[in-house]
Amino acid sequence: MLVTGGAGFIGSHLVDYLTRQGANVTVLDDLSTGSKNNLSPKATFYQGSTTDTDAVHKSLRAAGLIYHLAADATTRESSMGWDTPARTLETNIIGTLNVYKSIVELGLDARVIYASSAAVYGEPLFTPVTEDHPTNPISPYGISKLAGEKLALAYFRECGVDSVVVRVFNAYGPRQPRHVIFDLMKKLQMDETQLQVLGSPNTVRDYCYVSDMVDALVLAAERGVSGQIYNASGGKPIAIGDLVGLILAQFGLANKVDVRYTGRSWKGDIMRMEGDISRIVKLGYRPRISMTEGLSRMVESEWWKSLTRNLGKGPS
Repeated sequence: MLVTGGAGFIGSHLVDYLTRQGANVTVLDDLSTGSKNNLSPKATFYQGSTTDTDAVHKSLRAAGLIYHLAADATTRESSMGWDTPARTLETNIIGTLNVYKSIVELGLDARVIYASSAAVYGEPLFTPVTEDHPTNPISPYGISKLAGEKLALAYFRECGVDSVVVRVFNAYGPRQPRHVIFDLMKKLQMDETQLQVLGSPNTVRDYCYVSDMVDALVLAAERGVSGQIYNASGGKPIAIGDLVGLILAQFGLANKVDVRYTGRSWKGDIMRMEGDISRIVKLGYRPRISMTEGLSRMVESEWWKSLTRNLGKGPS
């Protein structure tokens, strides 16, 4: 099987799981944001981009199952594709097109799990959002992921390429290179006296520990209905203010830090995003890791301990 983006955050945890199960796993990753240090030595690695047709052909070979996670999520959480929209659109749309086009050209009988994003919904009309909620993305990243979904479903309907779409909500855990939880932890590690938080304490997100997200992707591959879309989240939304409290408690800094909220966030940010996961629950999905346990696992991981040695003084 093939995992595109397999050296990245979610992808590398997926590869770890699959190789532990004895699967023969190939990884295609251009290492623009991923790292070879994340990779299981049991996986076969090809360095290349999904925008390169030759690299896609080489890595696909006779793959019967493809987890397509490769995407440009930018290097800064604040941009949502606004920094380099052309790169975001090329990687996420043309890269996805190349995967599906190559499957047809090579005549492969393959199932594709396309990792989409909750960003396709835009500002929700209601929460929790179901898979039937209107899609109205408000960032280049969200637009590109929706276009990828449309390609996946078009190739399923018109070319018979077996496809399942998983809309990934906010995943977190070891190896996370960016986004809110990592950003807050990094700030505290560098300065335990004060913490500036983008946006409002009332902003709500639906976080999912990375091992639970891997479970969702694997279930989609094993039991997902062809041509179907599934939300994947932790199922327990939390306000950013409450999240900050849990992080401070994890570091033993409750009531010891001057926390300030900017009141303004980034372009493309959404005040409340909560996913209805009842559809994927019917496949057997059960998020197991609470936010408290997930944060504890992050702080106690070798990944975090290694990072903190380079970040400066602060809680450890």
